[in-house]
Amino acid sequence: MTMRFFSVIIAATVGALFAAPTGAASIDPYLMPDRNEEIALARSAAPAALSREATILVLTSDGYKTGVEGKNGFTCLIERGWMAPFDGPDFMDPKLRAPVCYNAAAVRSHLPYIFNRTRLMLAGRTKEEMRAEITKQVANKELPTPETGAMSYMLSKQQYLGQAGHWHPHVMFHLPRTDATSWGANQDGSHVFADPVQQTDPEPETTFFVVVTSWSDGS
Repeated sequence: MTMRFFSVIIAATVGALFAAPTGAASIDPYLMPDRNEEIALARSAAPAALSREATILVLTSDGYKTGVEGKNGFTCLIERGWMAPFDGPDFMDPKLRAPVCYNAAAVRSHLPYIFNRTRLMLAGRTKEEMRAEITKQVANKELPTPETGAMSYMLSKQQYLGQAGHWHPHVMFHLPRTDATSWGANQDGSHVFADPVQQTDPEPETTFFVVVTSWSDGS
């Protein structure tokens, strides 16, 4: 079942190059009208023991803003379609809702990628313009590489990851760009996965996914 997710991603990539939106998009379809609902959905990314004291970010017409000030170093938010791989089928999908909760190391070294793409989206950049600008930023060392220990939780039963649907509860490990085989990812019987399409994104990161057995509500 888990390998099917990556098969769908790979199979859809060629079509997505033509079907994915490439022009500037309005922020409106991505906003959630109920602030409290967005906060609750963001919290559902991680076990309550972590998310209840985490900083919660909410998306506004001016970008992500702090909805709740936390005190344990974790930050939770809902990623939108512009955080999907550029060459994947879900890039800029307005229906995508990916609740995620980052630990402190990921807040410092991965969260800047989210803020950066959000800024470019709000500035009206096309997909190709976004990719080119990020590529230039990486060359100029303007974006950080993931810190040692950077990880995140995606355990929300309400997550909607585009063509993958709700997929599975999982945790993610964010590393500087590396070969997926170094972790045994995507091998038969392995519980570690890496999205090959994400490897074509310009940010200097490889994300490994490890499927776990329960959602954040314990089910």
